[in-house]
Amino acid sequence: MADVTVMGAGIFGLSIAWVFANRGAKVRVIEKHAIGAGSSGGIVGALAPHTPDNWNHKKEFQFQSLTMMPAFWKSVDEVSGQPSGYAQLGRLQSLDDERVLNLAKERVASAEDLWRGQASWQVETAEQRGDWAPKSKTGMLAFDTLSARINPRAATNSLAAAVQSLGVEILIDEAPPKGLVIWATGYHGLLDLSRALGQEVGKGLKGQAILLRHDAGDQPHLFADGIHIVPHENGTVAVGSTSEREFEDETSTDEQLDDLLARALDAFPVLTGAKVIERWAGVRPRAKTRAPMLGAYPGRADEYIANGGFKIGLGMAPKIAEVMADLVLEGRDEIPDPFRVEANL
Repeated sequence: MADVTVMGAGIFGLSIAWVFANRGAKVRVIEKHAIGAGSSGGIVGALAPHTPDNWNHKKEFQFQSLTMMPAFWKSVDEVSGQPSGYAQLGRLQSLDDERVLNLAKERVASAEDLWRGQASWQVETAEQRGDWAPKSKTGMLAFDTLSARINPRAATNSLAAAVQSLGVEILIDEAPPKGLVIWATGYHGLLDLSRALGQEVGKGLKGQAILLRHDAGDQPHLFADGIHIVPHENGTVAVGSTSEREFEDETSTDEQLDDLLARALDAFPVLTGAKVIERWAGVRPRAKTRAPMLGAYPGRADEYIANGGFKIGLGMAPKIAEVMADLVLEGRDEIPDPFRVEANL
């Protein structure tokens, strides 16, 4: 029998399985549908930090997780023999008015302090970047070196292969869990938890994204007008994403994606003429506090929750896996108060 059963083979579930197995636990993963079946199997993969100011628990946690990324994914990819598409190449953002430009200049110094010399925030001219730059009304851009890219599908597949190499069993089944259980079941898990507790603790927001055939090489990802442009290692560029509170079909795409693409081409002319090779939609799990939800399952002994990654789940996963291992395997509770399950009740 597995010492720990992880329910869900998305980025949270597989990262937890990886860390637990590396700490010597016997782990089994149960997934109802497929590896990366939910939002973890998307196409965008923008690993972007919060701004280096007004520091709080969420920003510190995310910073720690992003700085863990290079070693985390190097180890995973070496064990799996499969590329995750991870690369820390930074992000360029447009600065469209004087207020935003002045804030960006202030963040140069605050990043030195808050990011503790592990990454930098810079302000530069759009001309320095040539064609690979978003339009900017001030002609200036912010560039941070903490941001990275990852190919979500490749990453979940690499993680799955890596944990299996460590002896973790992954079952695509509806088998009941046994022993210690960690529920990392995404959007549907939040709905199940809300029903079990008789109150809404989270829900899902749908996002649509599009994949283009365009080889940008090792360029940073771009952000402007609320749109992420992420170049991947396989000669594609992902454009994302919409944010939809109301939806009927979790995986359908519609005219909102057409509008997203039109806005993207206006903000990033370098993509003009790139061939569309995929349209994607999925639902991201958002806890009521908008922060990840971690900790003991209310009213259930030996059961735990790791959910609510929302838009930053890919970037939070390594740190979340370590914190859950501390809690479940070693009895050390390092969960920040805003991330606790109780904060959503």
